[in-house]
Amino acid sequence: MSGAAEGKPLEVVEICAGAGGQSLGLERAGFRHRLAIELDDNAARTLRHNLVKVLGYEEKEAEETVRVGDVADPETWYLDEKWDFGEYEDVDLLAGGVPCPPFSIAGKQLGASDERDLFAWAVELCGRMKPKALLLENVKGLSANRFTAYRKHVLDRLNELDYVAEWRLLQADQFGVSQLRPRFVLVAMREEYARYFHWPEPQAERPLTVGELLRDLMAQGDWSAERLEAWVKQANNIAPTIVGGSKKHGGADLGPTRAKAAWEAMGVDAKGVADDPPGPTNPRVEGVQYPMLTVEMVARIQGWYGDDFAEWEFLGRKTSRYRQIGNAFPPPVAKALGVAIRRALLQEGSPRSLVERSKVTLDPVYKVLLGRKRPMTVEQLVVELERNGTPLEQPEVERRLVHLSHDFELLEKQRSSGEVAFLLGDFKAFIGQDDHQRHQLFAQYRTKIS
Repeated sequence: MSGAAEGKPLEVVEICAGAGGQSLGLERAGFRHRLAIELDDNAARTLRHNLVKVLGYEEKEAEETVRVGDVADPETWYLDEKWDFGEYEDVDLLAGGVPCPPFSIAGKQLGASDERDLFAWAVELCGRMKPKALLLENVKGLSANRFTAYRKHVLDRLNELDYVAEWRLLQADQFGVSQLRPRFVLVAMREEYARYFHWPEPQAERPLTVGELLRDLMAQGDWSAERLEAWVKQANNIAPTIVGGSKKHGGADLGPTRAKAAWEAMGVDAKGVADDPPGPTNPRVEGVQYPMLTVEMVARIQGWYGDDFAEWEFLGRKTSRYRQIGNAFPPPVAKALGVAIRRALLQEGSPRSLVERSKVTLDPVYKVLLGRKRPMTVEQLVVELERNGTPLEQPEVERRLVHLSHDFELLEKQRSSGEVAFLLGDFKAFIGQDDHQRHQLFAQYRTKIS
């Protein structure tokens, strides 16, 4: 059994690895990368560089471990079109932070209709590779009511593949990160390991405030000690979620209007990222002029801080480095999850009773339509929902049907009375189909996908 010996690193294959936030956390938790795949060349260079500089890989080993390319292309894996994983089958952990825009509240929440959606594909990849455990993380938006049917489909599919799966919303500040950053996490394991899995407990100590965290970096500027301490006192909260990592939204800034207001309240100009601490190229704290954060400061806020994480070095130009950080999974959160998964795979601790969560359906309209052979009108759905004890008014039923139409083929049948009846069809998500629209759209927008 690979990696089972006590003290020996377990092995992980990571997809959409980025610049290494999750990679570093998993390595610190006792995993070793057999393979890491990333689309962005700059992020991949950063990851390779740090595998050697921080984690002790040999140069050739790091070069072979990190591959650049589309994770859904068999050529990136050096595989034929049959997706015969061979050497990767039965790896201890398959992990990844698949693209967030399909589920982001800041976006259109197209879900399965978004060419960047790889969540369902990653579940199918799990079925092909047959790892002992699966770890996928994404934005909080995936936990919203909009995606209840999508999540249900994922759980059902993992259940078919003989995995026990659970969702959990985790916040980075619960694990020592000076930032809110809620992330929706899926962990799935074979049953013999799932009995030993326990979600990591939040830390009792509060994280440092932005002022406390960045005092020494801000002190490198040319403002007075008195002004510096006034700024530290003003920056007396943790940060809002670091954003701005998408190539579709231009250069580096710290987020939408609401986030900018939160930053301003802490004495930070969030309209950009500076090259240096406060000084000639970065406004001093005078009047309404606040300093911008540097890339190094943003990295600290994202969790690259402390004995385990501080040495990571980001390569590339400023906007690229900021984007690498903005897209990352905070290393301390990844480490906490990695430790919990490792303990489960080594079957440490007391086993727990498993609750079959995949039988829980959160969307009542999806539940009524699932498996039906005859189409139903909105009026019939309203009646059936009432009968099932989950009453919904007609406008809400119609809204949920629109949501379902993004993720499933929703077939419409015109009745002789003029009413439209609906039948639930196939899941729209890309799971490897040769004729899926994802291939054309991915090729068209590849330079803007991050």
